[in-house]
Amino acid sequence: MKKNEKTEIINEAKKLIEESNAVYIADYSGINVADITDLRNQFRKEGVKYKVFKNTLFKRALVETGKYPKLADNLVGMSGFAFATKDPTAPAKIIKKFTDNNKKFSLKACYIETEFFSGNQLEALANLPTKSEIVAGILSSINAPASGIVGSINAVIRDLISVIDQISKKAA
Repeated sequence: MKKNEKTEIINEAKKLIEESNAVYIADYSGINVADITDLRNQFRKEGVKYKVFKNTLFKRALVETGKYPKLADNLVGMSGFAFATKDPTAPAKIIKKFTDNNKKFSLKACYIETEFFSGNQLEALANLPTKSEIVAGILSSINAPASGIVGSINAVIRDLISVIDQISKKAA
């Protein structure tokens, strides 16, 4: 491989690293082309980019970006890289589902934002809620006290109307 080709590959890896909020490294040794194609399609549906780089070139991209320092220790053997830009837990969910059906594929390590996770933490990562689920939970928590206040006000008004109605019946 020529020097300018290596530079292009490193620049592509750097761009993906800088644009993503999560990077996953998986060991794909022993996986056939049909299974990898299926995995890529699942990633694509969730907006995740999956690429294969030479470990040495990816390591140089990591050094040049200064992000995800602990990933370099996991660049051994055949490595596939998943880059998430929207939902940082989407690759974990896809990889978990894929590894349940294919034991030869495994997660080596990942970074979500600035937090490092080893491959044996895949189960916990796959069970994390998505960003939209977290936002929905927060909004419902905020909305719950407001609906309680409205219910209390309505109860006071209902009781007041009931008292006025009873007084008017006594007076009549």
